[in-house]
Amino acid sequence: MDPVRNPYAPGAGQRPPELAGRGRELDVFDVVLERIARGRPERSLMLTGLRGVGKTVLLNTLRSQAINHLWGTGKIEARPDQSLRRPVAAALHMAVRELAPRHRAPDRIDAFLGVLKAFAQRAAPAGRGGAAPKLRDRWQPGIDVPASSGRADSGDIEIDLVELLTDAAAVATDVGTGIAIFIDEMQDLGAEDVSALCAACHELSQLGAPLIVVGAGLPHLPAVLSAAKSYSERLFRYQRIDRLDRIAADQALCAPAEREEVEYEQKALDLLYEKSGGYPYFVQAYGKATWDHAPRSPITAADVRVAAPEAEAELAVGFFGSRFERATPAEREYMRAMATLALVDGEEGGRDDMDAAVPTAEIARALGRKPASLSPARDALIKKGLIYSGERGTVAFTVPHFGRYLRTQPA
Repeated sequence: MDPVRNPYAPGAGQRPPELAGRGRELDVFDVVLERIARGRPERSLMLTGLRGVGKTVLLNTLRSQAINHLWGTGKIEARPDQSLRRPVAAALHMAVRELAPRHRAPDRIDAFLGVLKAFAQRAAPAGRGGAAPKLRDRWQPGIDVPASSGRADSGDIEIDLVELLTDAAAVATDVGTGIAIFIDEMQDLGAEDVSALCAACHELSQLGAPLIVVGAGLPHLPAVLSAAKSYSERLFRYQRIDRLDRIAADQALCAPAEREEVEYEQKALDLLYEKSGGYPYFVQAYGKATWDHAPRSPITAADVRVAAPEAEAELAVGFFGSRFERATPAEREYMRAMATLALVDGEEGGRDDMDAAVPTAEIARALGRKPASLSPARDALIKKGLIYSGERGTVAFTVPHFGRYLRTQPA
């Protein structure tokens, strides 16, 4: 098999050659765009799921849909301990620049850009914990018009964001279209910024304004939003992005192969699904390795068996190992206990494969420690994005099959 023609793409946020199994999400978003275009009320959208299920790919695809509907769009990636002002200002600047050529009143665009500049320049007097704002949070957009005064510049992020997004929506209304802001890794936003974003979406929803936020994050994102504003449970439309079913996983492998006049034997597809578990990133990783090792078409189960160790070695270094190395010894001990409990509860291929939550009380008992003494390790792992707490008193891995990987590592 010619490796140059290998169609598979196991990369972070890299669109696969065949976006299989996401038709429902794309159709739902098309309806959202059309309803807003007709002045119908709609909610902002939140995509949640484990790492490796294709949330970023889907987020980028939804953005392309919005662009095809002539919407103004901007995208940001949330980062821990970074203010929302800089990235949201940059995203809105991009969105409004896309709409500006179609606006009949340039002065109206300049007025909004003045508000946007004031918003971006108005850093809070101190960062989180009382520290001075970091240089990156004092970033200024390249806007030629002078900053306005008295609008979106109070220093209170909730007040300012509500005013800024309301003004941006008014610009979209003038053009007869909408604006969509896409936020990846949304669970990493600070508590104040999450609260401000919920308040702004709430105001926009009440006004029927044509501006929506499309967020993507780990499975505990709904809990993060709910902790900020109780009404967030009704404010957003939540869509859980999960592993691919068998039909979709086969399509993700077979469709790009057929375009290269290559076929798979049924037993090869059976084994690939068993190895990948239907997780899109794993499907691409195993598909790429199998293609490179297969001598000819059709690809057989024997080809998959020969290629699997290479795919697993690559995942062990790039997907699992890089995350494992970020953990301290105490944090690794905590995760190993989680992995062991998952195996005991469900046996290999059972609960661990379903990425179910493990009670923190069980972890404490397994380690012979008091639960309170393990809180620092648990909280650090949550902050690093290695585990999450979807329900009170439980934790789960954010990475599929991470427990299986941990059980192969020496203590």
